[in-house]
Amino acid sequence: MSEPQHDPKAEARARRGRNIALALGLVLFVIIVFVVTIVRLGGNVAQRPF
Repeated sequence: MSEPQHDPKAEARARRGRNIALALGLVLFVIIVFVVTIVRLGGNVAQRPF
């Protein structure tokens, strides 16, 4: 049996694609949590007494 051929450029390109997808997913999650938090708190947040 022979070893399968490894293409370092293809592996790096695939790894970079996964990293970008993971980063975009994380950013999207943070934005969703932020928007949901603002919506749940309502518009009275800026008018709270300190």
